[in-house]
Amino acid sequence: MYTITLQDAPADLPERARQDAEQRFRRTLERALGGPEHVLAAFRAWTTAEDTPENEMASADIELAKRWIAAAGRARGDAFQNLGETEAWFEVRAER
Repeated sequence: MYTITLQDAPADLPERARQDAEQRFRRTLERALGGPEHVLAAFRAWTTAEDTPENEMASADIELAKRWIAAAGRARGDAFQNLGETEAWFEVRAER
């Protein structure tokens, strides 16, 4: 499926807080997009959209990419709610 990893977190962030943030990020993505398989489809559409002109993409893929952007923004907000100001970010990797 996919993995989510918090990157560039403060050095003093406890491991439990890191895991909680990653889980909140995952949970929000899955709720917003309709489950793990839909998260993966939207993520792939978004990564394709980064490198493909819009006029070369199917309208369904464009819509999925837009849904990813909205869901990922909500997920970041939910995940960072207890962490305060940070430069950290989430890496999502699709497993092949």
